[in-house]
Amino acid sequence: MHMINILKEVARGKRGARDLTYIEAEAAAESILKQTASPVQIGAFLIAERIKLESIEELEAFVTVCRKYAHREPVQQGLDCAGPYDGRIKSFAATFPTSFVLAAAGLPVTLHSSASLPPKWGITLQDIIQETGIEVGALNKAEVIESAGKSGVLFVDSEKWCPPLADIRNLREDIGMRTIFNTVEKLIDYSCSPYIVYGIYHNTVFDRISRIIIKLGYRKGLVVQGAEGSEDLYIDRANRVYTVSGGTAQLDIIDPESLGLETPVPEMDWTPRLQLLTAEAVLQGGGHIAFYNQVLLNAAVRLHLAEKVNSIEEGVYTCKHLLDNGEAWAVYQQWKHSLLGNKAPSGSGLSR
Repeated sequence: MHMINILKEVARGKRGARDLTYIEAEAAAESILKQTASPVQIGAFLIAERIKLESIEELEAFVTVCRKYAHREPVQQGLDCAGPYDGRIKSFAATFPTSFVLAAAGLPVTLHSSASLPPKWGITLQDIIQETGIEVGALNKAEVIESAGKSGVLFVDSEKWCPPLADIRNLREDIGMRTIFNTVEKLIDYSCSPYIVYGIYHNTVFDRISRIIIKLGYRKGLVVQGAEGSEDLYIDRANRVYTVSGGTAQLDIIDPESLGLETPVPEMDWTPRLQLLTAEAVLQGGGHIAFYNQVLLNAAVRLHLAEKVNSIEEGVYTCKHLLDNGEAWAVYQQWKHSLLGNKAPSGSGLSR
């Protein structure tokens, strides 16, 4: 099916446009990822979809095609942390240190990111990891998988593991706004994880993301309207989340106050360096109480989601122990040094 025919259906304006069938959406995704459609057609399609809003079938088709061109293997059956690829500007990336707490608790974690993208152009996980001295661009898949085997944390450079995403980066940068790929790239699931925590920006997409998580067959999922559209629960307010389990989704409220964790968050002028230093301080059982508590809350909730503890309260107790006795820090050090290899770290130089 030619892209021009697909465009005639989705680009008729708000009232005239219709959702594509799964087959049509699959054809559109193929045309974009293989770039058999022209840049103008791809741009027109992405803008038309943004105006129309993507249907569940369209999302599922795009995820399926992205997965087809991605390197996916069941490296570790754990939790996939699906945060925004356009990064952070105003908030702490709690998901980064949280991952090492979870790994220390016996829950493998997959993190994935790329260089920053529109619309936010924020600090990404890749930017933070670069600050440790690890050259993300120089890592091959085998090294990353080996490090995950040792530490329980897999970091995926999405444009290496799914090369068509790298091929369309320039187009996405030129468009400069959110497209279907901002949703889809977070669902490629590189390590075939049974559990997912997925960040959203607007509460209007809670239902849609919950339904796609059900369709994609995850055992359990948590959809979080977190800081800057991330998967990170707030520590200074109650959080609305959708819990996906057994083919259904329900609205839950996770309130840090009820766990004795609610803390005001200081305003910070975030840089990749400050993100790393803050994460490392928390992993050593210290740092600002707001960020320590935020990591504690997120780790506890994710541990509970993945059925490693019986309650969030038990998760808080478990994770506090791992932060305070140095086990989470040890996992982080193991992960970092396995990726640095014999190269002397040029990162923070923080020591326990």
